[in-house]
Amino acid sequence: MRLLVRKRAFSLLIVLALEVLLMNSAALSQASHRDADALSQASVIYIATVRKDGNQSKAAPVWFTTTSDGLVLIQTATTTWKAKRIRRGSPVIVWIGKRGGPAFIGKAKITSDPAVSSQIVNDYPTKYLLARLGFHKPSQEMFTEGRIVALKITPVRELPEGFASAAGTPAPEVSDTGSNQPSSSAR
Repeated sequence: MRLLVRKRAFSLLIVLALEVLLMNSAALSQASHRDADALSQASVIYIATVRKDGNQSKAAPVWFTTTSDGLVLIQTATTTWKAKRIRRGSPVIVWIGKRGGPAFIGKAKITSDPAVSSQIVNDYPTKYLLARLGFHKPSQEMFTEGRIVALKITPVRELPEGFASAAGTPAPEVSDTGSNQPSSSAR
């Protein structure tokens, strides 16, 4: 009888632990309410990566679109520092709307998923007049030829109000505990 009670207690503990893990991973895979609201109203985001020395790069304005589950999608030329650093594991710091706007730190990944590149190709002309007119408009051909890459950004955590974009200053930690340092090769 005691063995049965212990097994049930252990099973319950495992189930609770899994639920906590799943809730945490779900929370990390989408923007906060503050950031989701800001993203829905913004026409541009500013993105900085983390240099090899652990400092922020200069924040660059980029066009973006979002997925229904709160991820941010952008495109960039294959040869940019942004692409090179992300390929090496650099986190990204994102300011929404302006360099002093709401900010979050996220994990970025270069993806060859055709659904992602297709969403970028379809959403940009809808969102941006210049893309509708044919300027700076990404095409499926550009992705296929490797001239540009699609980036999928998963928000990890909000940064405090007023967090400044300041190239050359130490980048914030990806996690509150500081266990996710950017790799030393993220130049």
